[in-house]
Amino acid sequence: MNLLVPFLTGLTAGGLNCLAVQGGLLAGTLAYQLEQDMQTQSSKQMFRPRLAQPIFLFLAAKLVAYTLIGFLAGALGSIVMLTPMMRAVLMVAIGIFMLGNGLRMLKVHPIFRYFVIEPPASLTRYIRRKSKNGTSLVTPIFMGALTVLLPCGISQSMIALALATGNPFQGAAILFAFTLGTTPVFFAVSYFATRLGATMEKYFTRLVAITIIVLAFVSINSGLNLAGSPYSFNNLLMRIGVGSVDEQKTIPPTSSVPGSYVITVKDDGYFPKVLHLAANKPIQLDWVTNDVHSCVLSVVVPGLNYQKILPNTGKIAFNIPAQAKGTVIRYSCSMGMYTGQWVFDLE
Repeated sequence: MNLLVPFLTGLTAGGLNCLAVQGGLLAGTLAYQLEQDMQTQSSKQMFRPRLAQPIFLFLAAKLVAYTLIGFLAGALGSIVMLTPMMRAVLMVAIGIFMLGNGLRMLKVHPIFRYFVIEPPASLTRYIRRKSKNGTSLVTPIFMGALTVLLPCGISQSMIALALATGNPFQGAAILFAFTLGTTPVFFAVSYFATRLGATMEKYFTRLVAITIIVLAFVSINSGLNLAGSPYSFNNLLMRIGVGSVDEQKTIPPTSSVPGSYVITVKDDGYFPKVLHLAANKPIQLDWVTNDVHSCVLSVVVPGLNYQKILPNTGKIAFNIPAQAKGTVIRYSCSMGMYTGQWVFDLE
């Protein structure tokens, strides 16, 4: 499973977006501490471990809480048993939600204010009121854990992605990677946010919104790939001929079985991406891996209702029934990131 995507999402848009929602909890918790430091230390001494420690505890508790949420979401997904099409619909829905959230932040239209899920106002007021009481080290831990009750738009999307995995450990890993990615932004801005003027805050918000919109299109595209749609960005590029150098029409048989073909599975995709096959006859295809560890190991062929977890190293046979000439079958990894297609146009 490739955890780089959720980590980079947290490091970029996730950190900024969640900070806007949850930063008030940390700021309120630290307010009294800052006041005391200003009275007893010079401005150069103010930001020392005395302040860093509660920030660290807040973020550590937040990391543990979201990892647990990811575990529970993945466990729920395993019970619900999401099909590839259900995961595809969920990923497209996540993308639409993120798109609406980004447009809301840019204030494009009032209708986009509905693209945010918030807890009851009374619960929000209670949490923020509690964050201002006391300076015990227990407080930042408690407040960090309670951030799960004030999820930002992107963290909600990551929870939905964890649900789509149907695996509690993968779900926990996704939320762990995402929350870990948000940590540097939370820590840095906790120090310097008060120095941001109104102009800087305006550009800051725009940057977050644009990043969210870009990631929204990535999520929608992944969902379309997982559904085997010809209208995903990847498949549209294949249709207009981009990447045709990776097509292959003649492949030596992998065994004595006539009509046997090979797909080489690597960490960065399936090769060849476009494979031309014989029409009107059964095909044996071999997935071949060699020390592979990314999400390509979980392959989905929606048109044939086929799902398979491939070994890190090895060969798995897949028998494809005879297909009419001109048929195109598309497939992808279970996250919709890496794609390929088979074109049945050979005699």
